[in-house]
Amino acid sequence: MTLKRLWAPWRLPYISRIGSVKPVRGCLFCQKSRSRDEARDLILTRGTHAFSLLNLFPYNNGHLMVAPYRHVGQISALSSEEWLDLFRLADDAIVRLQRELRPQGYNLGINLGRAAGAGIPDHLHLHIVPRWMGDTNFMPICADTKVVSQSLREARRTLKQGRVRSRRPAKSRR
Repeated sequence: MTLKRLWAPWRLPYISRIGSVKPVRGCLFCQKSRSRDEARDLILTRGTHAFSLLNLFPYNNGHLMVAPYRHVGQISALSSEEWLDLFRLADDAIVRLQRELRPQGYNLGINLGRAAGAGIPDHLHLHIVPRWMGDTNFMPICADTKVVSQSLREARRTLKQGRVRSRRPAKSRR
């Protein structure tokens, strides 16, 4: 077996900042929701009550999050409008991911509380992680390393291009 090299020069700015990155004060999602530079802050789409953005520390290519604008930490605290907008944007993200990256599946999840893995427990957010058959390999197990093959800026550009069809709310059956 020969040594294979991983070449990811786009990671250098991130690696060189380790140790010098200042912790975020306040809520990251509240700050991002007020962004005036959507490309820098990796904002993908905005709805009336929620927005989507790429995860700065992705599990896989195209790992997105959808969060309400309002600072709320529990599902039960969401209004019906926020709940609906959150999942409309999740559907929009999945349509974009399917069109551009063609994953074979998705993990969707909300971590409620630190014990459940929430890095920001006071601002609810939905993770959308695209998955491909065979996308797990020896790297996370043996080298404690995850290979993400596309830069975040390129992923945002790819997913942002073109308009995605909007879904009309289904009429309720009575």
